[in-house]
Amino acid sequence: MTLMTACQPANKKVELTISAAASLQEALGEIKNTFEKDHPNIKILYNFGGSGALKQQISQGAPVDLFFSAAVDKFDELVNEGLIEKQNSTILIGNDLVLIVPAESSETIQSLADLLGIDKLAIGTPDSVPAGKYAEEALEAEGVLKAVSKKLVYTKDVRQVLTYVESGNVDAGIVYRTDALSSNKVRIAAAIDEKMHEPIVYPLGIVKTSKYQEEATTFYQYLQSKEALTVLKKYGFKGLEE
Repeated sequence: MTLMTACQPANKKVELTISAAASLQEALGEIKNTFEKDHPNIKILYNFGGSGALKQQISQGAPVDLFFSAAVDKFDELVNEGLIEKQNSTILIGNDLVLIVPAESSETIQSLADLLGIDKLAIGTPDSVPAGKYAEEALEAEGVLKAVSKKLVYTKDVRQVLTYVESGNVDAGIVYRTDALSSNKVRIAAAIDEKMHEPIVYPLGIVKTSKYQEEATTFYQYLQSKEALTVLKKYGFKGLEE
Protein backbone atom coordinates (compact mmCIF):
# COMPACT_ATOMS: atom_id res chain seq x y z
CA MET A 1 0.00 0.00 0.00
CA THR A 2 2.83 2.38 0.91
CA LEU A 3 4.64 1.57 -2.33
CA MET A 4 1.55 2.33 -4.41
CA THR A 5 1.00 5.76 -2.88
CA ALA A 6 4.70 6.62 -3.14
CA CYS A 7 4.85 5.81 -6.86
CA GLN A 8 3.59 8.29 -9.40
CA PRO A 9 1.93 6.91 -12.55
CA ALA A 10 4.44 6.88 -15.43
CA ASN A 11 2.11 8.87 -17.67
CA LYS A 12 1.20 11.53 -15.11
CA LYS A 13 0.74 14.91 -16.80
CA VAL A 14 3.04 17.67 -15.54
CA GLU A 15 1.65 21.23 -15.47
CA LEU A 16 4.17 23.97 -16.17
CA THR A 17 3.36 27.56 -15.22
CA ILE A 18 4.91 30.15 -17.53
CA SER A 19 4.84 33.79 -16.38
CA ALA A 20 5.02 35.84 -19.58
CA ALA A 21 4.74 39.46 -20.68
CA ALA A 22 1.20 40.33 -21.82
CA SER A 23 2.45 41.17 -25.33
CA LEU A 24 3.28 37.49 -25.92
CA GLN A 25 -0.29 36.25 -25.48
CA GLU A 26 -1.32 35.28 -29.04
CA ALA A 27 2.06 33.92 -30.10
CA LEU A 28 2.47 31.76 -26.99
CA GLY A 29 -1.10 30.49 -27.35
CA GLU A 30 -0.25 29.05 -30.75
CA ILE A 31 3.08 27.66 -29.51
CA LYS A 32 1.32 25.93 -26.60
CA ASN A 33 -1.00 24.03 -28.96
CA THR A 34 1.85 22.72 -31.09
CA PHE A 35 4.07 21.88 -28.12
CA GLU A 36 1.36 19.96 -26.23
CA LYS A 37 0.63 17.81 -29.29
CA ASP A 38 4.29 16.78 -29.39
CA HIS A 39 4.60 16.44 -25.58
CA PRO A 40 1.29 14.96 -24.32
CA ASN A 41 2.71 14.53 -20.80
CA ILE A 42 3.25 18.31 -20.36
CA LYS A 43 0.44 20.85 -19.97
CA ILE A 44 1.33 24.53 -20.36
CA LEU A 45 -0.41 27.12 -18.14
CA TYR A 46 0.24 30.80 -18.80
CA ASN A 47 0.20 33.69 -16.37
CA PHE A 48 0.26 36.89 -18.47
CA GLY A 49 0.86 40.38 -17.10
CA GLY A 50 3.28 43.27 -16.78
CA SER A 51 6.85 42.02 -16.40
CA GLY A 52 7.39 43.97 -13.17
CA ALA A 53 4.33 42.47 -11.49
CA LEU A 54 5.28 38.97 -12.68
CA LYS A 55 8.82 39.41 -11.38
CA GLN A 56 7.42 40.46 -7.99
CA GLN A 57 5.25 37.33 -7.83
CA ILE A 58 8.26 35.09 -8.50
CA SER A 59 10.35 36.93 -5.89
CA GLN A 60 7.57 36.32 -3.37
CA GLY A 61 7.56 32.57 -4.02
CA ALA A 62 4.82 32.07 -6.63
CA PRO A 63 5.14 28.57 -8.15
CA VAL A 64 6.47 29.49 -11.60
CA ASP A 65 8.57 27.30 -13.89
CA LEU A 66 9.67 29.75 -16.61
CA PHE A 67 9.77 33.55 -16.85
CA PHE A 68 9.47 35.23 -20.28
CA SER A 69 10.00 38.94 -19.64
CA ALA A 70 9.71 42.05 -21.81
CA ALA A 71 12.44 43.77 -19.81
CA VAL A 72 16.02 42.85 -19.05
CA ASP A 73 16.14 44.80 -15.78
CA LYS A 74 13.23 42.87 -14.18
CA PHE A 75 14.74 39.60 -15.38
CA ASP A 76 18.20 40.48 -14.07
CA GLU A 77 16.73 41.20 -10.64
CA LEU A 78 15.69 37.54 -10.45
CA VAL A 79 19.16 36.46 -11.60
CA ASN A 80 20.68 38.63 -8.85
CA GLU A 81 18.25 37.13 -6.32
CA GLY A 82 19.45 33.66 -7.30
CA LEU A 83 16.03 32.65 -8.65
CA ILE A 84 17.21 32.25 -12.25
CA GLU A 85 20.65 30.93 -13.19
CA LYS A 86 22.40 32.77 -16.01
CA GLN A 87 23.25 29.51 -17.80
CA ASN A 88 19.52 28.64 -17.88
CA SER A 89 18.53 31.89 -19.56
CA THR A 90 18.70 33.55 -22.96
CA ILE A 91 17.57 36.72 -24.73
CA LEU A 92 15.20 35.36 -27.36
CA ILE A 93 13.45 38.07 -29.40
CA GLY A 94 12.94 41.80 -29.88
CA ASN A 95 10.05 44.18 -30.54
CA ASP A 96 9.31 47.73 -31.73
CA LEU A 97 7.34 50.55 -30.13
CA VAL A 98 4.51 52.27 -32.01
CA LEU A 99 1.99 55.04 -31.45
CA ILE A 100 -1.60 53.89 -32.05
CA VAL A 101 -5.00 55.57 -32.41
CA PRO A 102 -8.52 54.12 -32.78
CA ALA A 103 -9.03 52.76 -36.32
CA GLU A 104 -11.83 55.26 -37.01
CA SER A 105 -10.07 58.22 -35.35
CA SER A 106 -10.18 61.54 -37.17
CA GLU A 107 -7.17 62.80 -35.19
CA THR A 108 -4.26 63.75 -37.44
CA ILE A 109 -1.50 62.22 -35.34
CA GLN A 110 1.66 61.33 -37.21
CA SER A 111 4.36 61.76 -34.57
CA LEU A 112 4.96 62.02 -30.83
CA ALA A 113 5.03 65.81 -31.20
CA ASP A 114 1.38 65.71 -32.33
CA LEU A 115 0.40 64.36 -28.89
CA LEU A 116 0.45 67.93 -27.61
CA GLY A 117 -2.92 68.43 -29.29
CA ILE A 118 -4.82 65.48 -27.74
CA ASP A 119 -6.63 65.00 -24.41
CA LYS A 120 -5.63 61.49 -23.27
CA LEU A 121 -2.65 59.22 -23.95
CA ALA A 122 -2.45 55.69 -22.50
CA ILE A 123 0.85 54.05 -21.56
CA GLY A 124 1.77 51.20 -19.24
CA THR A 125 2.74 52.13 -15.67
CA PRO A 126 6.51 52.60 -16.13
CA ASP A 127 7.55 50.96 -12.83
CA SER A 128 5.91 47.65 -13.67
CA VAL A 129 5.23 47.67 -17.43
CA PRO A 130 8.34 47.76 -19.66
CA ALA A 131 6.39 49.20 -22.61
CA GLY A 132 5.44 52.12 -20.36
CA LYS A 133 9.07 52.70 -19.41
CA TYR A 134 10.11 52.65 -23.08
CA ALA A 135 7.21 55.00 -23.91
CA GLU A 136 8.31 57.45 -21.23
CA GLU A 137 11.90 57.36 -22.54
CA ALA A 138 10.65 58.08 -26.08
CA LEU A 139 8.45 60.99 -24.92
CA GLU A 140 11.43 62.39 -23.00
CA ALA A 141 13.67 62.03 -26.06
CA GLU A 142 11.06 63.86 -28.16
CA GLY A 143 10.96 66.63 -25.54
CA VAL A 144 7.22 66.33 -24.85
CA LEU A 145 7.08 64.25 -21.65
CA LYS A 146 6.53 67.21 -19.33
CA ALA A 147 3.93 68.76 -21.63
CA VAL A 148 1.86 65.55 -21.92
CA SER A 149 2.28 64.38 -18.30
CA LYS A 150 -1.24 65.54 -17.32
CA LYS A 151 -2.74 63.70 -20.31
CA LEU A 152 -1.24 60.33 -19.34
CA VAL A 153 -3.51 57.41 -18.42
CA TYR A 154 -1.49 54.59 -16.82
CA THR A 155 -2.38 50.90 -17.23
CA LYS A 156 -1.52 47.60 -15.54
CA ASP A 157 -0.06 46.08 -18.72
CA VAL A 158 0.42 46.87 -22.39
CA ARG A 159 -2.77 45.03 -23.38
CA GLN A 160 -4.84 47.41 -21.29
CA VAL A 161 -3.39 50.29 -23.34
CA LEU A 162 -4.62 48.50 -26.47
CA THR A 163 -8.11 48.03 -24.94
CA TYR A 164 -8.37 51.71 -23.99
CA VAL A 165 -7.45 52.79 -27.53
CA GLU A 166 -9.80 50.23 -29.12
CA SER A 167 -12.72 51.52 -27.05
CA GLY A 168 -11.91 55.18 -27.73
CA ASN A 169 -11.48 55.89 -24.00
CA VAL A 170 -8.19 57.58 -24.91
CA ASP A 171 -7.10 59.42 -28.05
CA ALA A 172 -3.87 57.47 -28.47
CA GLY A 173 -1.61 54.91 -26.84
CA ILE A 174 1.95 53.61 -27.04
CA VAL A 175 2.27 49.83 -27.40
CA TYR A 176 4.50 47.24 -29.04
CA ARG A 177 4.11 46.69 -32.76
CA THR A 178 2.94 43.13 -31.99
CA ASP A 179 0.01 44.47 -29.94
CA ALA A 180 -1.01 46.85 -32.71
CA LEU A 181 -0.93 44.03 -35.26
CA SER A 182 -3.21 41.89 -33.08
CA SER A 183 -6.16 44.29 -33.39
CA ASN A 184 -8.18 45.62 -36.33
CA LYS A 185 -9.72 48.27 -34.05
CA VAL A 186 -6.56 50.39 -33.97
CA ARG A 187 -4.14 51.74 -36.52
CA ILE A 188 -0.47 52.63 -36.24
CA ALA A 189 -0.11 56.42 -36.40
CA ALA A 190 3.67 56.39 -36.15
CA ALA A 191 6.59 54.03 -35.63
CA ILE A 192 8.86 55.18 -32.80
CA ASP A 193 12.56 55.33 -33.58
CA GLU A 194 14.35 52.60 -31.63
CA LYS A 195 17.14 55.07 -30.81
CA MET A 196 14.67 56.97 -28.59
CA HIS A 197 14.50 54.24 -25.93
CA GLU A 198 16.36 51.29 -24.47
CA PRO A 199 16.52 48.21 -26.74
CA ILE A 200 13.31 46.15 -26.48
CA VAL A 201 14.34 42.54 -25.92
CA TYR A 202 12.68 39.57 -24.24
CA PRO A 203 14.77 37.39 -21.90
CA LEU A 204 13.61 33.85 -21.11
CA GLY A 205 14.75 31.69 -18.21
CA ILE A 206 14.02 28.67 -16.06
CA VAL A 207 13.06 29.51 -12.47
CA LYS A 208 15.41 27.70 -10.08
CA THR A 209 12.61 26.75 -7.66
CA SER A 210 10.65 24.86 -10.37
CA LYS A 211 9.74 21.35 -9.24
CA TYR A 212 9.83 20.19 -12.86
CA GLN A 213 13.31 21.12 -14.07
CA GLU A 214 13.41 18.46 -16.79
CA GLU A 215 10.05 19.42 -18.31
CA ALA A 216 10.80 23.15 -17.90
CA THR A 217 14.06 22.63 -19.79
CA THR A 218 12.17 20.83 -22.57
CA PHE A 219 9.82 23.80 -23.07
CA TYR A 220 12.68 26.31 -22.64
CA GLN A 221 14.57 24.59 -25.46
CA TYR A 222 11.44 24.34 -27.61
CA LEU A 223 10.88 28.11 -27.37
CA GLN A 224 14.34 28.54 -28.93
CA SER A 225 13.57 26.16 -31.80
CA LYS A 226 13.15 27.28 -35.40
CA GLU A 227 9.49 26.24 -35.23
CA ALA A 228 8.71 28.44 -32.20
CA LEU A 229 10.73 31.39 -33.50
CA THR A 230 8.80 31.23 -36.79
CA VAL A 231 5.54 31.59 -34.84
CA LEU A 232 6.91 34.50 -32.80
CA LYS A 233 8.03 36.29 -35.98
CA LYS A 234 4.61 35.69 -37.54
CA TYR A 235 3.10 37.77 -34.74
CA GLY A 236 5.55 40.62 -35.35
CA PHE A 237 8.43 39.85 -32.99
CA LYS A 238 11.96 40.31 -34.32
CA GLY A 239 14.77 37.83 -34.33
CA LEU A 240 17.80 39.39 -32.65
CA GLU A 241 19.78 39.20 -35.88
CA GLU A 242 17.35 41.66 -37.53
